[in-house]
Amino acid sequence: MEFRDEQFLDFLVKYIVDHPDDVKVERKVDEMGVLLILKVHPLDMGQVVGRKGSTAQAIRSLLRIVGIKNNARVNLKILEPEGSTRPMRSDVDRAVDDLKI
Repeated sequence: MEFRDEQFLDFLVKYIVDHPDDVKVERKVDEMGVLLILKVHPLDMGQVVGRKGSTAQAIRSLLRIVGIKNNARVNLKILEPEGSTRPMRSDVDRAVDDLKI
């Protein structure tokens, strides 16, 4: 049985990424509310997170609205797959240091 929040996340992310067949959404319910766990293709990680996390934050905001309509608290966890395209923090720091004169 699929729930509206799970269906919404699946629909939304499949239109953002380049590998929609690799999008997997897992739903867990506990005393804190609903937890949606999102898994995507490693090359799509940057598209899902967005610059400075802006896309991920927008998705979380939309999921909160869906949750409010269904009287549930909805949280999103994005699993970072091995080999994803999002640069590690140390790589970004090194690039910034290289630019300093």
